[in-house]
Amino acid sequence: MTQKVFQGKKILLRAIEPSDLEFMYTIENDPAIWRVGNTLVPYSRYQLEQYIMSSQHDLYAEKQIRLMIDLLLPENRNKTIGVIDLYDFEPHHEHAGVGIYLLPEEQEKGYASEALQMLIHYCFEILKLHMLYCNITADNTHSIRLFEKAGFLKCGLKKEWRYLDNGWLDELMFQLIRP
Repeated sequence: MTQKVFQGKKILLRAIEPSDLEFMYTIENDPAIWRVGNTLVPYSRYQLEQYIMSSQHDLYAEKQIRLMIDLLLPENRNKTIGVIDLYDFEPHHEHAGVGIYLLPEEQEKGYASEALQMLIHYCFEILKLHMLYCNITADNTHSIRLFEKAGFLKCGLKKEWRYLDNGWLDELMFQLIRP
């Protein structure tokens, strides 16, 4: 992986480090984030530390990879503002799922778009994947707009797929096929 692939104009994508423990602890234990995933219980610092330390960062072995999103600041004092994940990596079928999270105060500034474009480039040009996909609840207009702007097309609807906030929400599936 070359630096050029993972460094944009405003952000840098990088491997997870032990120093990311507190950031991970904060986001993984935020119930507002649980609504977009399949987690309903908090993680301990120990569990997250073990995850960070045991990660081989081998996409082919683990079938997933988490990259930290750092905002590029002067004097190499970068600030971690989010994560972007590849999950359910299937090298034989050449596809993977994509998930992204940015701190609320860093949203709507173009950082997610830049991170997603860098990940798309990596997946299609380096990994030679055929397709990327994502699943988004129908009420998450910010994520829908982000992925559509990146070229993802809606390809499916799962009716009443997630039970959230005392009600059922549909989940939409989007995919981007390599041109």
